[in-house]
Amino acid sequence: MNISIIDEVIEQLRAMPQHLQQRVLEFTRTLVSSQIRGTPGRELLRFAGSIPPDDLQLMREAIETGCEQVDFNEW
Repeated sequence: MNISIIDEVIEQLRAMPQHLQQRVLEFTRTLVSSQIRGTPGRELLRFAGSIPPDDLQLMREAIETGCEQVDFNEW
């Protein structure tokens, strides 16, 4: 089954109530008018390898010990 993205979106829209169709329209308008932000990866390649291995190990250890932990009493 070879259905284009546009055709599939239209098919899904037809199944939605009008208030949801309006939300999709607003979302697509936002996407069209949004600007791309950030720096392309190819411009960052010049920094590859610039962090010393010892510093990378310290960063790795800090992430492993300080991240991915949930403090249920924090909030």
